[in-house]
Amino acid sequence: MGGSDNPPSAEAWRASATTMDFKSRRTCALGTKGMVACSQSLATAAGLEILRKGGSAADAAVAVTACLNVCEPTSTGIGGDAFCLYFDAATKKVSAVRGGGRSPAALTLDLVRSRGHEGLEITPSTDALCVVVPGAPAAWEDVVARFGSGKLTLADVLAPAIELAESGPPIAPVTAQLWRAQEELLRASGATCMLDARGCAPRAGERKPNPELASTFRRLATHGAKKGFYSGPVAEAIVEAVRSRGGVLSLEDLATHATTFPEPIATTFRDAVTVWELPPPNHGVAALLAMNAFEAFTRSSPPTDEGSNAHAAVEAMRVAFADAMEHCGDPDHADARALDFENDRTVPALVSKAYAEARAAGCGFSADGPPLPGPEPGHPGHLLRPSPDTVYFCVVDAAGNACSFINSNYDGFGTGIAPRGCGFTLQNRGHNFILKEGHVNCVGPLKRPYHTIIPGLATRTDTGDLYCAFGVMGGFMQPQGHLQVLSNMVDFGMDPQAALDHPRWCLKGVGSERGAGSVLDAVLGVEAASDGGDDEPRKWALANALASRGHKVERVEGVLGRTLFGRGQIIARDEHGVLWGGSDPRGDGCALGL
Repeated sequence: MGGSDNPPSAEAWRASATTMDFKSRRTCALGTKGMVACSQSLATAAGLEILRKGGSAADAAVAVTACLNVCEPTSTGIGGDAFCLYFDAATKKVSAVRGGGRSPAALTLDLVRSRGHEGLEITPSTDALCVVVPGAPAAWEDVVARFGSGKLTLADVLAPAIELAESGPPIAPVTAQLWRAQEELLRASGATCMLDARGCAPRAGERKPNPELASTFRRLATHGAKKGFYSGPVAEAIVEAVRSRGGVLSLEDLATHATTFPEPIATTFRDAVTVWELPPPNHGVAALLAMNAFEAFTRSSPPTDEGSNAHAAVEAMRVAFADAMEHCGDPDHADARALDFENDRTVPALVSKAYAEARAAGCGFSADGPPLPGPEPGHPGHLLRPSPDTVYFCVVDAAGNACSFINSNYDGFGTGIAPRGCGFTLQNRGHNFILKEGHVNCVGPLKRPYHTIIPGLATRTDTGDLYCAFGVMGGFMQPQGHLQVLSNMVDFGMDPQAALDHPRWCLKGVGSERGAGSVLDAVLGVEAASDGGDDEPRKWALANALASRGHKVERVEGVLGRTLFGRGQIIARDEHGVLWGGSDPRGDGCALGL
């Protein structure tokens, strides 16, 4: 090719991986005896290996998340949080696992203010005060214990990740670019375990072993989470790393951590499916409220074109974020309980059809635009930050059990702080606290912050059978992605892969350019159609339709640009028991079935 008899080199492939724009033409993966969909193909393979050994969807999911810590540490790891929804095919029951850690006992608003943080959040997000207790290791252990097949131990489940960490997986193209973007943070924080011998991030196709992480996984497998992570050498290394940088995390904070198992929250969508989400402090409430408001906006005059549909969905999402960011906080904390009851903003009320109907009737929505006025100044909606970070994946096993799982460091490598000899970085989830006394999500001791990561799951409303496990990762993009891909499937009949391939929009704030005193940004990132080619009107049809209704539109394309819209995974089960899997073309992964 090109006058040369030599095949393309690895350098040529790396250059192509850096500049290419994805134009997915995949069809769905199909299977009947199990399926895995995730953002790294090697992790997908590990999950299938566990299924073949007789593991359940839960066993395979923990194997996948551990492997993603090796292959995609830019977005996830044992130093972060993990959550899941689990569907039991025999009972048709949906269970929730909350693996989110609390803030240190010494973290108070007064302390944060004394450190010079004067705005609405701790800045920068890499400040050691943003480190909360990592919930992932306990959640991994508890998911296997509660929902595993009983045939495999935690050590069996972690074995593929340990092997990958020792041998060094080749790093995939999108991940390599995201890793490169965090290179300076890793150097500045001394996280040498995440850099190569040159002090650089790995390039696409280069292998990156992590023997320190393999050792941490072995300790967890041998001693369990309580002794292998939350006390002993790993816990001591975590506390030393945080406190040496001005943080206040203690050994007692780690030792008292435990996974919780709240009841999931749900609503119906188009009466066809029941959508399940995690309750606060995770913002599943935003996804459900948006779906209800979207239904209310479109009930009397269903959209006849994509632009009308997107406009109604965008406005529904703005309403949902405005409410969620005011009323979503740690339900186990006293100020959250008091605020909910005082203002009649309990979770059941917020996700009810009646509440959405009232909001829709009173907000002034018009199908032809313009956008709704924004909330009052001082509303935390301007802190809404979509991002390309977090990993979401799903697994369905031969029995039809489904595990919808999400794991995250929050911002990329989180704080970038790496406990000595452990092979992972610590999350910065405390950045999501609000520095506003009396706010439901105000920073405080032993408190879980507003949490952006949410797995999704849908069952058939008439039978209770599994419809799909689904999710779209990426900070505040997540409920937006849930609404869009589910509407694609239910409203437009798209299969899982087509629903993920479709161009998406991303709300970057809940405000509006209109209205006196409305100061919040309401820019919409809108994606170029991958099949638009050089036909500009076709390429930007969605962007043009939203702009014509008064939205301030930012057109987005390119590999890294497209990560703004999240990277989703879906596994659906049809009425014949066949599994249909899709994996987002904006990421590195795939769906594979058995």
